[in-house]
Amino acid sequence: MSAVARIPRALLADDNPDVLGLVEGAIAGEFELVGSVANGADLISAAAMLAPDVVVLDITMPVLDGIECARQLRRAGCSAKLVFLSMHEDADYVRAAFDAGGTAYVVKTQLARHLVAAMHEALAGRSFVSPFGS
Repeated sequence: MSAVARIPRALLADDNPDVLGLVEGAIAGEFELVGSVANGADLISAAAMLAPDVVVLDITMPVLDGIECARQLRRAGCSAKLVFLSMHEDADYVRAAFDAGGTAYVVKTQLARHLVAAMHEALAGRSFVSPFGS
């Protein structure tokens, strides 16, 4: 009896609809999109309800920023891998994201090149940080 590989479930959180559209296009065929939200409070609720395997979240969002969302998700027992997608090309943000429970960090300028790989690395239990300034 062979096991059928299940496509990983992804939840997206970004307050920019254009970025959400780019992410949806980038992950199509690799991940099942189970939801997308535009602020941190909605992310906390959606993660609890949808039980994704991986969450792609922005740092700069209204209501709750991504760092605080990550902390709250971890405190609530959320086991989803957290992949930060941010405009911030700064080691301090990367450190804060990982300290809050993130597994991967992709700068938005590298979304098309690195996001899917970062998500797969996170699901495999490995960290990923996209290079800055390229």
